Amino acid sequence: MKAHDAMYIGGEWRPASSADSIPVVNPADEQVIGRVPAGTAEDVDAAVRAARTALPGWAATPPAERAARISALRDALAARREEIAATVTAELGAPPKLAAAVHAGLPIAVVGSYAELAATHPFEEKVDNSTVYAEPVGVVAAITPWNYPLHQIVAKVAPALAAGCTTVLKPAEDTPLTAQLFAEAVHEAGLPAGVFNLVTGLGPIAGQALAEHPDVDLVSFTGSTAVGRRIGALAGGAVKRVSLELGGKSANVILPSADLPKAVAVGIANVMSNSGQTCSAWTRMLIPADRYEEAVALAVEAVAAYVPGERIGPLVSAGQQQRVRGYIEKGIEEGARLAAGGPEAPRATGFYVSPTVFADVTPDMTIAQEEIFGPVISLLRYEDEEEALAIANGTVYGLGGAVWGEQAEAVAFARRMDTGQVDINGGRFNPLAPFGGYKQSGVGRELGAHGLAEYLQTKSLQF
Repeated sequence: MKAHDAMYIGGEWRPASSADSIPVVNPADEQVIGRVPAGTAEDVDAAVRAARTALPGWAATPPAERAARISALRDALAARREEIAATVTAELGAPPKLAAAVHAGLPIAVVGSYAELAATHPFEEKVDNSTVYAEPVGVVAAITPWNYPLHQIVAKVAPALAAGCTTVLKPAEDTPLTAQLFAEAVHEAGLPAGVFNLVTGLGPIAGQALAEHPDVDLVSFTGSTAVGRRIGALAGGAVKRVSLELGGKSANVILPSADLPKAVAVGIANVMSNSGQTCSAWTRMLIPADRYEEAVALAVEAVAAYVPGERIGPLVSAGQQQRVRGYIEKGIEEGARLAAGGPEAPRATGFYVSPTVFADVTPDMTIAQEEIFGPVISLLRYEDEEEALAIANGTVYGLGGAVWGEQAEAVAFARRMDTGQVDINGGRFNPLAPFGGYKQSGVGRELGAHGLAEYLQTKSLQF
């Protein structure tokens, strides 16, 4: 068991202000595998003060030197790749292959991309008789979720460092061990004291104290829309900037010209990845009415390969398991046809949920409107393209999506979708492209140059 009793503040591990701790549970076997300190407002204040003290020096550091430090951080993470993957498997339940490729591999690539951007971004430009400077926003509060614990950390911390900001990280209490590894890598990379700080703790205590701290200039939060509204309200009282990456209910639109077997198979794989715990997962599959039953049969066949405990892992916690099972029961209650899976636990031990396919789902059903965050997919039929578009855009969310069909037709349809990112015919994920949502899926963008811009503010001098 990994027991931690300190916070990483001001370049060193400091004892927490309270003896209270938070247990970390392996969701596959329900055993406690670690503990971290339950941070208080006092710990948060110490971390923010350390970040504020370090800000002038880091902001004044030449971009090339910041890039070198971020490169060293990438190398330190790469050296821990196997340990990171094993830790994510233990505290999140991600299957080992997914943990190695996505949970460990992708964040290392993202950190590397910000090392390059720090060295090449135009932080200064001439506009007629003006010189325009891109300057760091200041002290950043990074509040991250549990579903992609390291990726969500680096998607906030790496661009903040590249911009010249200093940071305080409050990771999700379900998966804090990965954050501890990240702090160790930061220390090894030689970042100046106070540039990065880590406070573990509960959201309503440490998270709220961080969001409303007067010396925090920007709050970057990823999580539920409900909590995002609260974060926005706390930050708005002080007119501080926010970046919010929130919920999703993404549509996977299969046009009549699509390769139906491929579209269904990839759509099922997308939803089952990470046990359905992906905010941008394509949880609504929209199918032409004349091919609907064929698609249902293909979906049932595809989902059978996702055996709990083998190809698909558990959900992160008992609470999440109960929440998802409740949605499955709601779908049955509202009249959807259960084509595969169901609310019964597939294993006696562990927080598993059966991969579930619902057919005969109508757009007004709860399972077609609310984010479930589990291995559950809703199959909806449509008669024509306009109805498909109305269904796709008919939720409060707009984070991700997909369109399958003849390319020009698919692109034209995607351009009319109210969502931040759309994959065309299975287009691969691009860590340099902006990620973020429309409507209640958030404010701002992460990744690439657009993600860097979230942490910069503009000053112009006229001559």
